[in-house]
Amino acid sequence: MSIKPGYTRPLDLKHGRVDMTHGSGGRAMAQLIHELFAAEFGNEWLAQGNDQAIVPPPGGRLAVATDGHVVSPLFFPGGDIGSLAVHGTVNDLAMGGATPLYLTVGFILEEGLPLADLARIVRSLAHAAREAGVAVITGDTKVVEQGKGDGVFITTTGIGVVPDGVNLSGHLAQPGDAVLVSGMLGDHGVAILSQREGLAFAADVVSDSAALHTLAAQLIAACPSLRLMRDPTRGGLATTLNEIAVQSGVGIRLDEAAIPVRPVVRAACEFLGLDPLYCANEGKLTAICAAADAPALLAAMRAHPLGQDAAIIGEVIADPRCFVRARTPFGGERLVDWLNGEMLPRIC
Repeated sequence: MSIKPGYTRPLDLKHGRVDMTHGSGGRAMAQLIHELFAAEFGNEWLAQGNDQAIVPPPGGRLAVATDGHVVSPLFFPGGDIGSLAVHGTVNDLAMGGATPLYLTVGFILEEGLPLADLARIVRSLAHAAREAGVAVITGDTKVVEQGKGDGVFITTTGIGVVPDGVNLSGHLAQPGDAVLVSGMLGDHGVAILSQREGLAFAADVVSDSAALHTLAAQLIAACPSLRLMRDPTRGGLATTLNEIAVQSGVGIRLDEAAIPVRPVVRAACEFLGLDPLYCANEGKLTAICAAADAPALLAAMRAHPLGQDAAIIGEVIADPRCFVRARTPFGGERLVDWLNGEMLPRIC
């Protein structure tokens, strides 16, 4: 890499570490931005070099989402905090029917973080953004003293555009509607847990972290009666469906046997006393549509690489108490309540 005037030597991305000067606003910070962030995120808007990015206004309605990412460990099977930061924000936009366009990224770095780890995260984030077709147009970097952070925290804001005629919202579910999921649940939560606690299972568990905007667009095109989509991240499917039930003033009844969960994930949850319905996901969505259109929506999900294990898992019912319930494989019924407390902290 060329050395920008004013720098005496390039960053040591192999052996160097973050220090307080990298957040001071001076030469060291400028060099970090130039040689790492700008080099990886480079685009015409970022190259303006101003305190703001000026971009052309898109047609349609703007969608904006902000997310903070504090996952531990920073690197896990199937991803890392960098790719996760992109996927989480892109998915929040996509669930409203938006095409993601731009991202802003804020880094909170802990003093002592190896620059090699930071470079790996930045490159992963840049790669995920390019794959999703979004540009990182502006950002910020701060450094906190050693012991006052946890390596890296990342905050992202995404901007997208919703086409005219697309109206999806959590308050639109109606009694008689069908509930679907796009694939196996709980992969991300169990992958994080296994890495964090050093657990080994008979088969590898890999995070499902992925950008869902192309799947979401396919579902919108295939199903005129699509009411809403949500990505069940923290709190898992159970918490997401409780949110929808309250927002729409309805109840939801699930068929527990129809909910797709990998055998290794189910076994891990049973061993650890966890419920897969509360495990975090980072590459799955749940969708609700009119029951008559559920087969078409299911077919559209399964036609996409990220929806091959999709399933119809339940129905929306009239219930003023807004309960979510599940029929068990033994013929009984259990209440699927809100997550109480925090099953697994620092998950995304």
